[in-house]
Amino acid sequence: MKNYSSRDDKASLREAFMFSVIMRDSRYCKPFLERVLGVRIARMEYPKSQETIDLAADAKSVRLDIYVEDGNNTVYNIEMQTTENRNLPKRTRYYGGMIDLNLLEKGENYKELKRCFVIFVCTFDLFGKGRHIYSFENRCIQEPDLSLGDDVTKIILNTKGTMDDISPEMKKLLDYIDGKEPEDDYTRELDEAVQSARKNEKWRLDYMTLQMHYQEKFEQGIEQGNKQAARRMLRDGDLPLDKVALYSGLTVEEVLELEKEEASKPV
Repeated sequence: MKNYSSRDDKASLREAFMFSVIMRDSRYCKPFLERVLGVRIARMEYPKSQETIDLAADAKSVRLDIYVEDGNNTVYNIEMQTTENRNLPKRTRYYGGMIDLNLLEKGENYKELKRCFVIFVCTFDLFGKGRHIYSFENRCIQEPDLSLGDDVTKIILNTKGTMDDISPEMKKLLDYIDGKEPEDDYTRELDEAVQSARKNEKWRLDYMTLQMHYQEKFEQGIEQGNKQAARRMLRDGDLPLDKVALYSGLTVEEVLELEKEEASKPV
């Protein structure tokens, strides 16, 4: 029996870019959502991979792994998460809000906002309760049976779950994502699609391009953080420029330029 867990992460569905490549095909995205939600989806619009919502030039944009709409006035956002981050709950809130704002930007009245599912597929147990699936919606604290009815559901999937809380089909899907051998027709189809994508030269080029984009964004974020730290030290005024440069990671020339910019600002 093959041991899939020993394979390179980049050859598996849990690699974020691979997930987005495979799930933008409705042949795989539709049954994925049907297993997660336990419902039949009659029709699905063409899934969008790496969809970017950028509402304004000065606003923070969001890049969605998968964004898809069905024929029943419902939108779905699916994200792969392999790095444990306690900010994920607030990220689900942010993603859901950005999707709503994006719909309103396109002319929707808030009364006609579509039902929205934000689904995070995690390869770790975010809440440590052993469940494979955690589903959340807004309910009244005083009357737990009373739903707010805002049509927003957030789902956190956990491939490391230990409870008997999901269907056998869903368990096979999560096990496959976690690196185990495919055990049914659907997960075998997923695995064949993954291996085919790995051999595709266009996929390789797209993957390298995206990795370069992520690296550039990462480096830009570090640079902006360093500059903000230097500005705070300059405003404090207690440190010489060489120390500001040393502590912020910038060059003395960069610190001098920031000092000029700070001095030119109106008081």
